[in-house]
Amino acid sequence: MLLGWHYSDYYSNAYAANQYLASLGFVVLSVNYRLGIGYGYDFHHPPHAGDRGAAEYKDIKAAGLWLKRQSFVDSDRIGIYGGSYGGYLTAMALAHDSKLFKAGVDFHGVHDWTAQAALINAFRDKYQKAPDYDMAMKTAWRSSPVSAISTWRSPVLIIQADDDRNVSFNQSIDLVNRLERKGVRYETMAIVDDTHHWMKFTNAVTVYAAAADYFVRQFMTRTGDAALKGISP
Repeated sequence: MLLGWHYSDYYSNAYAANQYLASLGFVVLSVNYRLGIGYGYDFHHPPHAGDRGAAEYKDIKAAGLWLKRQSFVDSDRIGIYGGSYGGYLTAMALAHDSKLFKAGVDFHGVHDWTAQAALINAFRDKYQKAPDYDMAMKTAWRSSPVSAISTWRSPVLIIQADDDRNVSFNQSIDLVNRLERKGVRYETMAIVDDTHHWMKFTNAVTVYAAAADYFVRQFMTRTGDAALKGISP
């Protein structure tokens, strides 16, 4: 992320959404977590990241804990949202730390690395495998939000386009089925005939407006004030 408008329209739209949330009275913290750019090679390539341990989630949790300590933050109304990898981290936050993150909006996030990682699955049924294949699969599973579904309590809005070429649409379907069985409150929005990038600008406006509306309903309508404290990874 950049400190302002991004050269990529996807991130530029996200920045505009943050500004819109702020205009509604929300406090928004955008986290440049490990794996991001601008801080050198080691920051961009941290050990035990992604399906190898999800170490970057520690940055998201640390940001939430920092917000919780601020005098201007209502710790009972900390929300989280994000798209793509941010959607993955949103799901991680809700699955592992629902006591901290009270609601979230997950845009086309990965929820199960063992179903998404093509390089891992390519050898699933092969006789010849890497000696650490089983350990890699176990680590990928533990790095997935769905592995912690038993501790997921917070409500969530799940949004994805049905022609997503980056993250399988089944990732959202599978998560919804798991949340349904668990009895977790959720809402869904499927964007028809669009991709991971929101090729139609009107669809980008639609999904970000839906996210803002969801947070308003989850947090602001409790007492009529503007007390949401959101994190946008």
